[in-house]
Amino acid sequence: MLSRTAAVLLPLFGRLTVTRETDGPFPTGSVFVANHDSMADPALVLAALRRVGVTPAVLATAGLWRVPVLGRALARGGHVPVHRGSARAADALEAAARAVRSGRHVLIYAEGGPPSRRDAGCAAPLPFRTGLARLSAATGAAVVPVGQAGARRLASGTAAKQVAGVLTAPLRRPRLHVHIGSPVRLPPGTESGTETAHRMVDAAWRRAARAAGEPVRGG
Repeated sequence: MLSRTAAVLLPLFGRLTVTRETDGPFPTGSVFVANHDSMADPALVLAALRRVGVTPAVLATAGLWRVPVLGRALARGGHVPVHRGSARAADALEAAARAVRSGRHVLIYAEGGPPSRRDAGCAAPLPFRTGLARLSAATGAAVVPVGQAGARRLASGTAAKQVAGVLTAPLRRPRLHVHIGSPVRLPPGTESGTETAHRMVDAAWRRAARAAGEPVRGG
């Protein structure tokens, strides 16, 4: 439901283009990992993945399950709540591993959350946490890097600015781009796997930023 809703609504707010490095279906139970720089970027990524036939289970902050309507949609769609900073934090990786082993694709944001800066420009992905590498090691799943750019033109800054950005987006029609890389197997070792995944997503983000006409900063 979330992927379908994103695919239907996103074209109303911006001009989304999608590129990918490989043709054909992705390996069963792949883990897609995207850069996270805005509250709006999950909509970009889900809409883009739906265009290539992927409707993943999303790992998202558990607080979203308390939002009326959205919480029910997340639960019905089999998405995975992440209870950060609690004793239940490890539950998300276990649930994600079950989804992967069942053959379902998973979408994870390895940075853990969007940046705190207030400007509307995009920048290189922040350092990754280790959950992605541990999930890959536990399941043997292929990892697919995803880079998105333009989401901060939809929503960034203070809460008021984010609301204003979304409301004016249908008039501004910002350029949005998602680049989907090739599936890879991460090297063994949590540190090595994490660093490799970060480099891949950084490269995908740079491709997306150039396609969206965004300055490539950082990294």
